[in-house]
Amino acid sequence: MAIAVPGPHQTSFERGSSRQLLIDGQWRDAASGKSFETLDPATGEVLARVAEGAAQDIDLAVQAARRALEDGPWSRMTPSERGRVIHRVGDLVMEHADELAELESLDNGKPKAVALAADVPLAADLFWYMAGWATKLKGGTVTPSVPYLPGAEFHAYTLKEPVGVVGQVIPWNFPLLMAAWKLGPALATGCTVVLKPAEQTPLSALRLGELLLEAGVPGGVVNVVPGFGETAGAALAAHPDVDKIAFTGSTEVGKLIVNAASGNLKRVSLELGGKSPNIIFEDADVEAAIAGAAQGIFFNQGEVCSAGSRLYVHQEHFDQVVEGVSAAAKAIKVGHGLDPETEMGPLVSQEQFDRVTGYLGIGESEGSRAVAGGRAIDGPGYFVEPTVIVDAQPDHRIIREEVFGPVIAAMPFSDVDDLARQANDSHYGLAAGVWTSDVSKAHKLAKRIKAGTVHVNTYHVFSAELPFGGYKQSGWGREMGEEVLSNYLETKSVIVGL
Repeated sequence: MAIAVPGPHQTSFERGSSRQLLIDGQWRDAASGKSFETLDPATGEVLARVAEGAAQDIDLAVQAARRALEDGPWSRMTPSERGRVIHRVGDLVMEHADELAELESLDNGKPKAVALAADVPLAADLFWYMAGWATKLKGGTVTPSVPYLPGAEFHAYTLKEPVGVVGQVIPWNFPLLMAAWKLGPALATGCTVVLKPAEQTPLSALRLGELLLEAGVPGGVVNVVPGFGETAGAALAAHPDVDKIAFTGSTEVGKLIVNAASGNLKRVSLELGGKSPNIIFEDADVEAAIAGAAQGIFFNQGEVCSAGSRLYVHQEHFDQVVEGVSAAAKAIKVGHGLDPETEMGPLVSQEQFDRVTGYLGIGESEGSRAVAGGRAIDGPGYFVEPTVIVDAQPDHRIIREEVFGPVIAAMPFSDVDDLARQANDSHYGLAAGVWTSDVSKAHKLAKRIKAGTVHVNTYHVFSAELPFGGYKQSGWGREMGEEVLSNYLETKSVIVGL
């Protein structure tokens, strides 16, 4: 199988261009003068050279964010004014939807059509949703009971205040959307930000930086500093003048973030890995469940932290479901993200390609068997076949570890209690799926599963109103919804003696 690569006439992006850092409202080179290449994962060709931020640049960005927080116009804006600016960011995202979708496709590999249908509108909607919260953050009044001061009267109340300067580190699988998830609530609560995009996919975050300035976000409120995790990311997590760090990425790096943040005990929120179970009962709509299982793993090349990578199927329908998901896998059109017929693009990088193909080899050595896919695809770029695996055992690495690619392992079950045990037998607890026509069964199992999101008769539903995050080693805190605001707020009690 070979991949057809569209010609340069199919993109308006200027290949070989240079991109700078955004610090204090100004575009500038890295202090070291260094830059790095970002590649088209479908071809391995250079897209652009990007300034390589490091510790000195992070420090300058943190200083700018501190000034913007304490002395700049951002802190003096009314909540209504701040909300209008954030809403304008969402408007601009949609006005530039085609351009942003193209950047996501080129930099990440995902189909442009998918980015245009999902990533971009979800990002815009997040800004619109958070814009409304800017005017709805409030404390409350309290009547204190103080037994050691009989007869004393007080007027007491609470205030909600921004946590301060926030460092945000985002991943490469949904670059624009993850930037929105992080920036929206931080801006709504009045914080200022230093954002470090993944070194594999910095382009949409830098373009978003331009749109933020155009929308009226004052200089220094959002600083965008691309760079590598070992340098820029580590410096941001450890910086003594950062009040909070928000990270989305692997559980392994999340643990490093926690250690780095301990120096000044900065607040930490983490959205980490997953190994999510997708469960199909004997009374499910089998055809709908097959389509849902395929979409749950093959969407975004399987590079989704909540991907339904462990497929548990009641033994009555096991062969039918495996055959159906395998047929769906074989029918997927794999190609360059700019090809309008492409349904699944390449993996994001050589490193990720090596990881996924390595796990395919591990699965085979453990005794599992690929009934669809199972191999890399010849040609340029980091392409892997959509893969369905059977004969895997609960203790196999292919079952226990996050592959983060288009690889699903199917296993039969018969007993619901044993199923619940297997579903929870994981270090992770990010998401799950349940397919059944029995509403009572769905609710009972949803309560038993230790996961931050449980889908019933659907999968991969994301909404700005719905909190998203995980149990166990899938993270701390929640993204989106009202819940995310607590990540960026401090509560102050004020007590006045009368």
